[in-house]
Amino acid sequence: MLCTPAMTIGGRAVPGARSFDVLDPATGQVVGQAPDASDEQLDAAVQAARAALPDWAARPWRERQGLLVEVAKVYMAHQEELAQLLTREQGKPLVRSRSEIAGAAHWHAEFAKMELADLVLQDTPQAYVAVRRMPVGVVGAMVPWNYPVVLAAWKTAPALLAGNTMVLKPSPFTPLGTLRLGELLRDVLPPGVLNTVSGGDALGPRMTAHAGFDKLSFTGSSATGRAVMRGASGTLKRLTLELGGNDAAIVMPDVDIDAVAKELFWGALVNSGQICIAAKRLYIHESIYERMAQALVALAASTRMGPGTCDGVELGPVQNRRQFDRLRELLADCRQRGLRLLCGGEPAPGPGLFFPVTLVDNPPDDARIVQEEPFGPIVPLLKFRDVDEVVARANACAYGLAGSVWCRDEDQALAIARRLETGTVWINEIQTASPHKPMAGRKQSGLGVENGQEGLMGYTQPQTISLKRAA
Repeated sequence: MLCTPAMTIGGRAVPGARSFDVLDPATGQVVGQAPDASDEQLDAAVQAARAALPDWAARPWRERQGLLVEVAKVYMAHQEELAQLLTREQGKPLVRSRSEIAGAAHWHAEFAKMELADLVLQDTPQAYVAVRRMPVGVVGAMVPWNYPVVLAAWKTAPALLAGNTMVLKPSPFTPLGTLRLGELLRDVLPPGVLNTVSGGDALGPRMTAHAGFDKLSFTGSSATGRAVMRGASGTLKRLTLELGGNDAAIVMPDVDIDAVAKELFWGALVNSGQICIAAKRLYIHESIYERMAQALVALAASTRMGPGTCDGVELGPVQNRRQFDRLRELLADCRQRGLRLLCGGEPAPGPGLFFPVTLVDNPPDDARIVQEEPFGPIVPLLKFRDVDEVVARANACAYGLAGSVWCRDEDQALAIARRLETGTVWINEIQTASPHKPMAGRKQSGLGVENGQEGLMGYTQPQTISLKRAA
């Protein structure tokens, strides 16, 4: 049965003038149809958000907190329905989809605990000076296809808590879950507070250039992020851009190889490597390189890949043909360079977009597989000899999203972490994102902050109140 959700504009169901197919990447079959928003429908969504803004911004903070809690309850009440839908359109194993829905609920519930009190700079007989945080206004949010539900929550939770209204656009590859959530939340949020629209590749640029948005929050590739900046410049929109990464993992010789190999494997390959904060370059000390490589190959051999609806599957397909073809290009470049593959290689023929776990043996630093973000299950393993060398190589990258250090010596691990040019560094753990931990990209990995108090403040603007008291 095809899933055919409607858009939500001003609290009402709105079908598209046209629609487009949504494919299951595991089978190539059509699993749903989504509306393709017209210019007039985008205008209507922005107008609905603008009309709802004064009342929503004026509501007491605690009332908005309470409504976020109700939003979280909706996610969990419909967890299985949403998880099944997510697996069908995104491809990830069903257990991971359930976890993603629970994560989105957690984000709303935890942001509902946050406060933004006025900052009093002076309170004397002569003067009162305070800085208060005001909502930015109408936010346009654009979410990618790899984690479409939880990454939307990274935006909706802080934006709505801060008193903004929103127009939320999912990727055209994974629109169904977001549209269904819009339907479910019509009875929770006031009309116009959260509007959901969908469309093809043209909708994002139309949102970027639309004069009705005060802020854009975008998660996606660095190339598209630059296009968003260009489009937003005409009206000087505020921006939060969470962009690509080519995260380095540095593995020191004192680690427990078997334990760290498992952490690294999933740190690199969860969601079939389709995650911006995946470990995409594994720098392994030369004294343990061979043993670590063997452990990773063994894990690859024992990990089942297949349709996310099948029991026991731990890795699903690549989400879309465009990304699948890019991975094949990177694989072809490895072969042309004569690089050795420790496992994996060419995908098997078939309708599903299944790319096997492929580990590349110590490629040179100028290889595409090292320089570019693969965003899939192909990972280079690289040898290093000393700390200064590996830090320099890890930092010789256009990206600066995150990284990890694996080392039993806590002082040495902290010293290495402080030298990495990334917004986040994990030590002896990886991908432990939290509503309370700010995440900010450096270099080509983005602008602004997601999550934490800093992320919440990113959906506000300061207003300074300065009062001179009578003598």
